[in-house]
Amino acid sequence: MSSTTSAVAAKSDSFDEFYTEVKEIEKRDSVLTPKQQIERLLRPGSTYFNLNPFEVLQVEPDSTLDEIKKKYRRLSILVHPDKNMDDLERAQQAFEIVNRAWKTLECDDTRKKCLDICEEAKERTDHMIEQKRKKLKKDNRGTEGIPEDDPVKYKHAIYVMTMKLFADMERKRQHLEVRDMEERKRKREAEIEQEEQKSLEKEWAKNFEESRQNRVDSWKTFQSGGGKEKKKKKIQGFKPPKPKPESR
Repeated sequence: MSSTTSAVAAKSDSFDEFYTEVKEIEKRDSVLTPKQQIERLLRPGSTYFNLNPFEVLQVEPDSTLDEIKKKYRRLSILVHPDKNMDDLERAQQAFEIVNRAWKTLECDDTRKKCLDICEEAKERTDHMIEQKRKKLKKDNRGTEGIPEDDPVKYKHAIYVMTMKLFADMERKRQHLEVRDMEERKRKREAEIEQEEQKSLEKEWAKNFEESRQNRVDSWKTFQSGGGKEKKKKKIQGFKPPKPKPESR
């Protein structure tokens, strides 16, 4: 057997051991107690970990929808608030995280987007590994290995890249949401300003019309002689006083 064949066989055996270990970990995690599952979903950094719905539900990206649904049901029962009355608030948070992950994977479109991210993470990781090997070869160190030759570290590298891509997607979503909110706010402010301008113009037109009518009425009144009838004083003729009778 050549050295190359031996290396491939050794690598295959190493990967088989790693795969078995991963399955054991998954099996162990699948039977975590309700408290442990709540801790897992709310652990430090969970904001980013939980962006990946496959991570939340502890399923592989290539799992069937039925398999994902079964896992979702088991998890939702474990962390349901009614089952964790002693930790009601945290259980509610964990339950919402699990439910949100299922809603994401239940939809064909959003599940496909998540699968695309996982696939892209693997492609980027493989490209990064290829670049590392080219650099070693260029530096005449082609016989040296790289950390990702270890299946465990290779799996971890894909995991880290997957988390990064999900985080990038979330940041873009938030950025678009903020931009959309600002745009809607700007449009609303413009609409309010336009409505106020129209209201002012309408009020001005109304006042102008009223003042115009008053001016017309005043002019008509002036032309008609003042509007109020002047009382003409009667000119009375001179009346001499009556003579007083002489007293004798």
